[in-house]
Amino acid sequence: MTDTTTTPPVPALPRRSLFGVGLDPLTMDQTVRRCVDAVRDGEQLEIGVVNAAKLVNMRRDPALAAAVTGCDLVLADGQAVVWAARILRSPLPERVAGIDLFTRLLAEAETAGLSVYFLGAKQPVLDLMLLHIAERFPKLKVAGSRNGYFEDAQQGEVADAIAAGRAQLLFLGMTSPKKEIFTAGYGARTGVNVVHGVGGSFDILAGVTKRAPVLWQRLGVEWLYRALQEPRRLGRRYLTTNVLFLLMTVRELVHRTPTADPRSATRR
Repeated sequence: MTDTTTTPPVPALPRRSLFGVGLDPLTMDQTVRRCVDAVRDGEQLEIGVVNAAKLVNMRRDPALAAAVTGCDLVLADGQAVVWAARILRSPLPERVAGIDLFTRLLAEAETAGLSVYFLGAKQPVLDLMLLHIAERFPKLKVAGSRNGYFEDAQQGEVADAIAAGRAQLLFLGMTSPKKEIFTAGYGARTGVNVVHGVGGSFDILAGVTKRAPVLWQRLGVEWLYRALQEPRRLGRRYLTTNVLFLLMTVRELVHRTPTADPRSATRR
């Protein structure tokens, strides 16, 4: 585990603005340290992650936008976000993929004896994931778990059950915007120190869904790999949001590019 007694705290860097959304320019290692520091100092840290699809959806869903931007950390989960930030001169150091942060924090929790709670997915998927995690992190303290299928009216009840388990880290394996809205409305009520929405990561750790190979991740086409696995559910959605994200980036680039003054042109 990171030695937070001798390592200086992660500096509070100003956020980089991308499409009006503030993103924290942190590396994976810095993000993990921030989470560990939050547990050590008894603070609460709500983590939001964005990819191309979510940035598109935030423009047409005010509740989602408010929930994400209200998080203590907002990180670039998608490679396309890192590339767009670079093109638009708001560079981010690297992609902080939600699933990679998830597994890094599980390793940190096992080493430090921190307790975790898992909320999300269907019950069979959740059960499979818990079996795989027990094999991979045998000393991990699991304070509790619950599937992600509950009504909005039950959110307070779910938050109270998490609080009763006295978990220090909460991982939400739910889709957007449900996980962001739960975090915004009930994250503090859970009493945990770190809340991290990990989306479909439960399915991957359960072995139900395969993650894209590293090369696909580096090329920024992890979305395509997922779409090929579930073409009917994800194909059209990803195609639409990726095109819209590209258009957003082009419009922003044009808007930021200063128009040349014709009077400054040198006559030949």
